[in-house]
Amino acid sequence: MMRTMRVACLFEAALFVAMAGAISAPAIFTPMLRAQELTAPDIKSNRPTPRTADGHPDLTGYWKGTRDTHPVGNIGKDLPGFKLPLTPAGEAALQHNLTATIDPESLCIIGGIPRHNASGLPFEVVQGSKKVVFLYLYNYFRLIPVDAARKHSADPDPSFFGEELGRWEGDTLVIDSIGFKDEKVWIDENANPHSDALHVVERWTRPDGDHIHVETLIEDPKFYTRPFTYSRTWVLGQPDEETKEFSCSENNTDVSHLGFGPGGIRPDGTRGYVDPAASAPAR
Repeated sequence: MMRTMRVACLFEAALFVAMAGAISAPAIFTPMLRAQELTAPDIKSNRPTPRTADGHPDLTGYWKGTRDTHPVGNIGKDLPGFKLPLTPAGEAALQHNLTATIDPESLCIIGGIPRHNASGLPFEVVQGSKKVVFLYLYNYFRLIPVDAARKHSADPDPSFFGEELGRWEGDTLVIDSIGFKDEKVWIDENANPHSDALHVVERWTRPDGDHIHVETLIEDPKFYTRPFTYSRTWVLGQPDEETKEFSCSENNTDVSHLGFGPGGIRPDGTRGYVDPAASAPAR
């Protein structure tokens, strides 16, 4: 089934742009994705937060973005005018991404954090007493040790998700990450950059039985003049929904036609064109 699918552009971007009606050509998805809604309407919940045997909130579940999250994919969602506080070096890195780099995820390169937190795609959490796993639709995963006594390495090997350490602060799972790669990375769908000085602190909570929430602190003194935050809430999926196998490289058959940068960005901060008939600018 997956072998017959032809992915002509970045899978994730096509999904949320198609949902917004921003592309003129129909996107081609697997039957699994057609049958499964990728986002969900928000709901009011009076179901209590489930807890594990050790008393912590249980974050386990298949989580879908709420349809009132806007703009999806933009790490500046919570900032006035979606304007990120770029340093001159950060602005130069952004211009480089816009004019000289192809979206890394369209090349089957891991998006990493915090980009995945801004994604329009659902994800799954599997929680244990000593480790928490985040599973994504590209078959990417994060395996986070939960140990308050564990410290960051003096010089961690750079990676797309960084060196991630988890700890509980009351009912909040805190994930502190450093040691990020600074090449072939975008911090969000809109080509915003990050450097190897990136430091991300995620604070995950489950306020009730049907929601999971994150408050993300993003620091990068090389590319941003000050720290800033990104928050997001997801709603619990159906009991039979789960992540499925998706082989990005196997189906990425049109790489040669991909252009630099994210394409159009609408005034509302989302990726795509105001006029569905508009074509991408010349590269």
